[in-house]
This record gives sequence, C-alpha cells and structure tokens, in this order.
Amino acid sequence: MQPEADRRYVITFSCPDRTGIVARIAGFLAETGAWIVEAAYHADAEEGWFFTRQAVRAASVPFDVDELRARFAAIAEEFGPEATWRVTDSGVPKHAVLLVTREAHCLHDLLGRVAAHELPVTLDAVIGNHEDLAPLVKAHGIPFHHVPFPGPRDPKREQGKVESFEKVRQIVDAHEPDAIVLARFMQILPAHLCEEWAGRAINIHHSFLPSFAGARPYHQAHARGVKLIGATCHYATADLDAGPIIEQDVIRVDHGDTVSDMVRRGRDAERLVLARGFRWHLEDRVLVHGNKTVVFR
Repeated sequence: MQPEADRRYVITFSCPDRTGIVARIAGFLAETGAWIVEAAYHADAEEGWFFTRQAVRAASVPFDVDELRARFAAIAEEFGPEATWRVTDSGVPKHAVLLVTREAHCLHDLLGRVAAHELPVTLDAVIGNHEDLAPLVKAHGIPFHHVPFPGPRDPKREQGKVESFEKVRQIVDAHEPDAIVLARFMQILPAHLCEEWAGRAINIHHSFLPSFAGARPYHQAHARGVKLIGATCHYATADLDAGPIIEQDVIRVDHGDTVSDMVRRGRDAERLVLARGFRWHLEDRVLVHGNKTVVFR
C-alpha cells in the first residue's frame, strides 16, 4: 500500500508544438493548488511535437482524480484534436499479466522485484505455453495458466496457433491489465492482438534492435563477430521486433566468447532492460508518438 504522502496524480500530454503550452498547463495546475513534484518537457523540432509529464501531490489537489481529469480535458481541447493525454492516480494499483515459455531468467527477476515491492504492480496471472515455470509462479501465489501451442510438425499448426492465442486473449482480457509483458514468451503475437493491446504489450528482445531482429539473435551476432550485444524492451506491434523502443542496454563481448557465453551474459542485460522499461511504463513515463517514444526517466 502506497503511503498517502507519496500519492501522485500524473498528467501526460502531447500535441503539436506551439508557444504557450507550458504556461497554460502550469497556470491550470497553479489555479487548482496542485503542488508539482516532477515536471518534464520535450519538444521534437523535426516532428514539431511537444511532450510533457507532470506529477503533483494528490493531497494538494482539493478534489479527486476524476474531477482533475474532467477539468484537464477542457485544457487539452484548447490544443486541438491531435492532442493526446492521460491523468492517472499512483494510488490506484496497476495490474499486469506475464506471458512466458521455458526461459526463466526474466520471470525470476520480475517476480523477485514484485515480491520486494520494487515494481508498482499487481501480477494477476502468468500464462505459459509450457508448464516448466508453473511451480515457480505458484510459489509466489500467482495463478499460472497453461496454454499449449502446436509444435512445428503439427499438420494443423496454423489453426492450432489461432485457437491457442484466442485462449491467451480470453485470459488476458479477463483481467483488463495495464501491461501484458512478454517475458521471453518466444511466440509472435498475431496482428489483431498487437492492435488490441497497443501500448500495453511489452516485449524483451535479446538484441540491440534494429540489429539482429527475429530468431536466434545471439547466433547472428556471433556469426557477425560483433563486439557489443544487447537487449531491447519495446512495445509489440505487427511488425516483428520493430515496435516503439522503451529501453536498451549493451554488454561488451570479444572474439573469445562463444554463443553460449553471449547467451549467458546477455541474460543480465535482458533482466535489467525489461525491469526498467516495465517500471517506466507503470509510472506513466513513456509517451508514444508514431514508432518512437519519449521516456521521462
């Protein structure tokens, strides 16, 4: 439970850039008596677009978040129909569902961080297409759902995948999560789910995208003789491994590293990058514009 003194109302806003935006929002918050504790801005000169994230002490606002949202809607309208915005309450717990396969390192890390109260989220369920990770998930008191997917030699593979993803969709949508995290799920989300879960489906790819997209990136990297390997946390889209990037990091390797060495060392980057990207999403620090993001860390 978040202490009331730490509770924040968070406003994220973007619109075509012009003069007077900061003054208008600051004036609105001053009129309400809101005590600003964080204020971040970015103007993209090439796109002609403005972004901001404002966090205020909830206790300083003399009405609830619904009233703040209603009043800010009128401000947003002043900047035209292209403006996008949200007002959230950090006192309202965020919820997430994790999708996994057999790789345990990202799941281990997220479960540990949630148990240690390092991530502001409630994990409602974990869905796996294998049962290998069920004992780990259940040990944390989280429901595990096994949804098997057909193997590569199954003659009805394509239809079977459609049916499996429909079961996954039903489980996920029943929880109405704020985030769907593909924690090394290793299955490609169909386009309709990418669209339905746009801005909520978070993937970790074991490469520094756009390099080595697709399958077996460590093998690709080793064959190319790279000196840096990395990981990328991004929103899932219908274009494989090409969605808006939230966070990335790299690890140096050399000619003596085998593929197995790269896989082992790369897992460290995957854990950290996914945890950071997931946290920033939960804290409403990520604003998406087209296929790019602005991340107010």
